[in-house]
Amino acid sequence: MSVRATARVVAARDGLPVLVSDGPLALRRTRATGPFTRVTVVGAMSGPLGGDRLAIEAEAEAGARLHLDSAAATVALPGRTPEQAHYDVRLTAGDDAELRWLPEQLISAQGSDLRMRTRVELAASARLVLREELILGRHGEQPGTLASRLTVRRAGRPLLDQELGYGPGAPGGWDGGAVLGGHRAVGQLLVVDAALGEKPAYVRLFGERAVLAPLAGPAFLVTAVASDARELRSVLDEVLHTEMPH
Repeated sequence: MSVRATARVVAARDGLPVLVSDGPLALRRTRATGPFTRVTVVGAMSGPLGGDRLAIEAEAEAGARLHLDSAAATVALPGRTPEQAHYDVRLTAGDDAELRWLPEQLISAQGSDLRMRTRVELAASARLVLREELILGRHGEQPGTLASRLTVRRAGRPLLDQELGYGPGAPGGWDGGAVLGGHRAVGQLLVVDAALGEKPAYVRLFGERAVLAPLAGPAFLVTAVASDARELRSVLDEVLHTEMPH
């Protein structure tokens, strides 16, 4: 039997007026450093499975600082039915708010079929740090089918809209030299911050497998491939620590 669940969190300047868990998505307030309120997604069961529809909604109200992460990797698994699974993330940040979405990896297990959609709405003065890490197949297995779309709007205008597809049924060439080149870990890091306007980013490489590209916004997007999850995280962390505005 498929599962439908939506967990929701709203952060204000002085606390968490909304913290609602649902189904396998359990939200817990956890210890934070600095000005952030931190919430961790704790999975109460395996999934998403075929046919499941899971969603997380997070909002940082005006002036709030919300750090949202997860306790463990999310594993997309085949279900009892051939239906696709859906995993939606909806993020909103108001005036002078900062929202950080830094979950653990999403693993596409062999035989799974997942559609993941992330939508972000930012006020003009809001700041965003968003990390997405996809692991294509568990150790020694082929990946499932995975489609991931990221849509970001800032001050009501489009900033980024991209869709990626991997595994069986994905457009041809996804594993070729021009895309993954045989690697099984792929990720991206998006930073949106008005402070970047004072020192605009420029295109450059980080090692041999990651590239930083500036976006209008001001913002930048880092895309990386790696042989495994540890290497991918290392690259993205390096960029986050060196390129974030201070």
